[in-house]
Amino acid sequence: MGAALVVANMIGTGVFTSLGFQLQDVTNTWSILLLWSLGGVMAIAGAFCYAEIGSAINKSGGEYIFLSKLFHPLAGYLSGWVSLTVGFAAPVALAAMAMGAYLGNVLQVNNTLLAISVIVIISIIHSFNLNVSSKFQSYASWFKVLLILSLILIGLYYTQSDSALNFSNSWMVEILTPSFAIAFVYVSYSYTGWNAASYIIEEIDKPRINLPKALIRGTLLVTLLYVFMQLVFLKHGTLAELQGQLDIGHVYASNILGSQGASTINILISFFLISSISAMIWVGPRVSLAMSKDFKLWQFLQRKNKNNLPVAAVWLQAMLSIVYVLTGTFESVLLYCGFILQLSAAFTVAGVFVLRKKESQIPYFKAPFYPLLPLVFILFSIWIFVYLIIDKPLESMIGLLILAIGVLTYFINKKITKSS
Repeated sequence: MGAALVVANMIGTGVFTSLGFQLQDVTNTWSILLLWSLGGVMAIAGAFCYAEIGSAINKSGGEYIFLSKLFHPLAGYLSGWVSLTVGFAAPVALAAMAMGAYLGNVLQVNNTLLAISVIVIISIIHSFNLNVSSKFQSYASWFKVLLILSLILIGLYYTQSDSALNFSNSWMVEILTPSFAIAFVYVSYSYTGWNAASYIIEEIDKPRINLPKALIRGTLLVTLLYVFMQLVFLKHGTLAELQGQLDIGHVYASNILGSQGASTINILISFFLISSISAMIWVGPRVSLAMSKDFKLWQFLQRKNKNNLPVAAVWLQAMLSIVYVLTGTFESVLLYCGFILQLSAAFTVAGVFVLRKKESQIPYFKAPFYPLLPLVFILFSIWIFVYLIIDKPLESMIGLLILAIGVLTYFINKKITKSS
């Protein structure tokens, strides 16, 4: 179940939406492939670090539990706040917006209406039966893999007279520009989900052995699929067709299969995105539930139904996702979401250094090549933060504002706790 969840959470919105935004400033094919390869390196480094921390702490809840144990309750609270307000709600919104764009090509229905409808319907499904949810996730995960593999093989087989492929030496200049760093934000967001199994550690059998396997195998598989997927997208679309385009898969399918074939691919990609939404609606409320047990301000999230499912947390997340759909553009939500999630992940990876200094009586998995892997992840993160703040100050400020509100609610909670 762990590996399937990693694949389900990782393979999602970014692989079918990010390329168009990257191509606005970075157009060399070597640059694009390097971006996606570096994203995989960063995700794998992070997966090893999370596997070490998760197997040592051995509690569900992800960054919220990890940072609380390794640093300070405020650090854990802020990561929980990020998960509650952005970490899952915003990616659900982004996936729903992308699904609306793809399915809107077929049904000719308003994209926003489609996005909101799928959030509501899947939240209803996850409010009833966990067995149905987990089985659906397992099958949907491998459907995603098969769909991407099929698209890659079709793309490699067919030839295209006009394409965006550019194997010149201009990549040597592009990789040194701020635009390359900003494009990497889209890539790093596309790889989010590699840490998914850390949120349900207590549901994984023998986590010391199976957690590292789930995180690392899932991340390696997705990295290979992502790099080849971008290559075939570039092969089957001109630069003019792809630049700034949200539904990249639609351009690809139209050029290879024509309008009728493109409709089929749009429907398949829409189902693909629905399974990603389902995975995030499944995992996200578990983090909120862990947080609600420790803080009075969020105790209302403990409300469960007769099937012992956290319905209050499910529906709070759904409402936040709908707010993101209604108030933000796809690009702006992705950038400030990516900023906050990267910050949370970087602090968690830094926890490996703290963990190594502690003497543990319990044997746990230790990431290889210490301290190289956590250093690689943290340096990549700093690179992202610096260029985001310089080039996208508004989105960066929104991210910092969300964190500042989180600090405020932490002290409000302390006040409530003292007065009760």
